[in-house]
Parts: sequence; structure tokens; C-alpha cells
Amino acid sequence: MTSQKSDLPVVVIGAGPVGLAAAAHLYERSLPFLVLEAGTTSGAAVAQWGHVRLFSPWRYNVDGAARRLLDAAGWATPDLDALPTGADLVEEYLTPLAKLPALAPHIRYDARVVGIARAGVDRVRTAGRDAAPFLIRLADGTELTARTVIDASGTWRKPNVLGATGLPALGETEAAGFIDGAMPDALGADRDRFAGRHALVVGAGHSAANTLLALAALAEAESGTTITWAIRGSSAARAYGGGDADALPARGALGSRLREHVQAGRITLVTGFHAHRVERDGDRVTVVSRDPAGVEQRVTVDRIVVATGYRPDHSIAGELRLDLDPILESTRSLAPLIDPNEHSCGTVPPHGVDELTHPESGYYAVGMKSYGRAPTFLMATGYEQVRSITAALGGDWAAARDVRLDLPETGVCSTNLVTDDQLPGAQAAAGCCGSEPAATAPPAGRGLSTGVSGGLLAAPLTVSAVASNGGGQEPAGGCCG
Repeated sequence: MTSQKSDLPVVVIGAGPVGLAAAAHLYERSLPFLVLEAGTTSGAAVAQWGHVRLFSPWRYNVDGAARRLLDAAGWATPDLDALPTGADLVEEYLTPLAKLPALAPHIRYDARVVGIARAGVDRVRTAGRDAAPFLIRLADGTELTARTVIDASGTWRKPNVLGATGLPALGETEAAGFIDGAMPDALGADRDRFAGRHALVVGAGHSAANTLLALAALAEAESGTTITWAIRGSSAARAYGGGDADALPARGALGSRLREHVQAGRITLVTGFHAHRVERDGDRVTVVSRDPAGVEQRVTVDRIVVATGYRPDHSIAGELRLDLDPILESTRSLAPLIDPNEHSCGTVPPHGVDELTHPESGYYAVGMKSYGRAPTFLMATGYEQVRSITAALGGDWAAARDVRLDLPETGVCSTNLVTDDQLPGAQAAAGCCGSEPAATAPPAGRGLSTGVSGGLLAAPLTVSAVASNGGGQEPAGGCCG
């Protein structure tokens, strides 16, 4: 590295949990840094799901270096066993962290990165490449230079589409007015969009589960609110997490409550659903499934919630030499460690700088973006990633390669979100809609599926059929209808 390049800052893209953790570690190692945040505040993406509650307690959501800085400033430490909401995470952790004198002068807001390259060279040129600083271009035309780039921009702004093939369903764009992204605030700001209406939730992960539970609570309060849940799996196979055996009680509660609602008929489950096209039907829309054999199913609803996961946007690094796994779009060496076909959150091993290194020396994608399309990301793993990388940048390779995590066996996913009524000790729903406690689940294996391709159920269920002629059977309402 040239002396001129070594004087440049490490640029961190994103002021979310992992980006600010990177900043805290860089500060501790006396490395110059600059954080670029596209939003107007720290944790801007987290704030968009502020109404949801993580089922991982505070102790797994606070980075070590960040806590050391906060504690030195007299931080009022939250109850480490309590479960924060997204809003809590922003207000009680990210905001005070970003305001610390150690970090605040080095954070720039309204700074959306639109391109990263090497100064003076394109992706083809090799001579002098590693000695050239990074050139970072912002949306307003500003250009900055950096010695290293740590991209913690996440995947929140790049949700997957409704279409089962990965391409948008036919008519999906035209039906955008009927479609909500993952985790709408069905019990709060978005209540009027769902109350008294029929909603279709597509997806088989934690985002879908929380949306379904929120809609079930809404249905108890607002008559005429009905819910259909569609998954691609041909059977309801991987489900509900570990139940009572789950190392995170709130995570077990998430799956158990969802199973109760489906078994009671308050949520209609449709399996083998491969969204192919969306058709306008007056003031409603019909989602048509077409499976690989050409068999169609149709569901007509008022609203569609697409909870099919996220994917990374690598376009800003198009002029860099990245070695991406062709399936997951993570680094090639990381892919087998996080493959959702083999792993859940709890079985992803700790990893660091070695697994995150690209042929483009000095560029690292971290946090959720580092996992590409894999939904098995751990917030605590993101913290360990940046600890390892910053140790390497400081020349401490022993610390960089000493990667470790202390987590419950079932893991702590960044998307493991629950609403208040799923918390441990919460009372069953009042009135005639309560159900018998679910039987103790078998020991957790890979746990609650986070990908749309898996089922979200571990026990066989009676599945309500959806007619191929467009008439869908409404869920049994019982006294709650």
C-alpha cells in the first residue's frame, strides 16, 4: 500500500447495526474511517420495521466494541434478557451510538453510494490496481477516495419478487397498488389496508410468520378479516422452529402460535403455490399459481404481502473484481457455510476476513449483504465479521483469524421477529378462539425455515384446498368470524 493510500479512511457504507459496529471497531484500532448512510438517521432501514419485536434478547444484538464506547459514556444498559423492537434497537442503541463523539463526526447522512471503482482504472486493468485507492461516487455527484471499503448496506431495499421463478410474476408490476412488502404494520399504521379484508401472505420465513400472526390478531378485532398463507413447498414440512425445545423461547412461541392458528382454521394454508401471474378482478386481484407440471391454483384477495426474502444489490460494485457464488451471490468461500439448503441460523459457523475476501483487495461486503440470497444471517455474526476485518486492517492477524460466536443452539437471526403476543409468558387469546397448548415439539434441528422454498411447518396439517376455477375456500371462522 502506498503511503498516500494508507492515509485515506476506511469507508463504511451503511449506518445500521453492522456498519456502526465496524465504525466502533475502527475507532478502537485508531484507524481513520468515514461512514456513509443513505438515510437521514442511523438505523434508517431498521426503523422501517420498528413495530416488530426481535425474539433474540438484547445480549445478542449489541456489538462488543460499540458497548465499550457506550458504557464509557454512561449508557443506560437495557435489560439484556429483554426482547427489543426494531424501534427500541434504533432509539436505545443505534441513535446514542451514532451520537457519540468518537463516531458522530465521521458519519455522513443523505449520502447514497451509487458506484465504487478504483481511481483511474476500470475492472479490466490490472497494472497498478492494488495501489490505486477506491473511488466512491455518491448520488449527488460527490466523489470520495478510500483505502478500504466495508459495505454494510444490507439488502432491505432489494426485496425478492412475488414470482416463484425469481422473475416478477406476470402482471406483478401493474398490480403494485395491491402489494405490500414484508412486515407491514397490520396492527398499527397499515391497519386500514387489512382490516375487514382478505390478505394473501406469500413466503415461508420469519417475516411471513410475523405478518400472519399480526393479521390473526387483527382478525380477532376486525370482523371480515381473512388470511390465506401460500408456500411453495409441497408439504408443510419445516416448521414452527423448536417449539418448547427452542433455545430462544420467543422463537419457539412464534412457530407454536402460527401452528395453532392454522390448525384452528383461522389461517388457510395453501401448499405447492408457485406464483405465476397477477390479474385484476375489479377492486381485487387474483394470484395464479402454476407449478412445474402446469397445474394452476387461483386465490382472489384484497391485499398481497410478499414476504419472499431479499437479495443483494452488487451493481454499485460493478467495476470491482468480485468472486461471487453463482447461486447465493455471497463470496464463493462463504457460500457452503451459509447455504440455506443445509443451514439455519444456528448452524452457520463463525467466519471472518478470510471468507469475506474478494480478488478486489480491500473490498468487503459484510452483514446481511455478505450472505447474498441466503436468509440465514445472524446479527451477531455480522458483528464478528467486522471485528475480524478491522483486526486484519490493523495488522493483528491472530485476532482476525480467531473467530468465534456464543449463541443459543438454534441461532439468533436478524429476521427473527415476533409481535408482543408471541413473547414468553403471554396469555392465550381471550374468548372462544383460544386453543389447547401445542404439544412439545421435537428438538430443534435446522429450525424455522427462513427461505420461501421450504415449508414452515413440522407437523402434518389439514390443508384447505383452493379451487382451480378461482373460488378460494375462506378459512373457518368459528366464533371469531
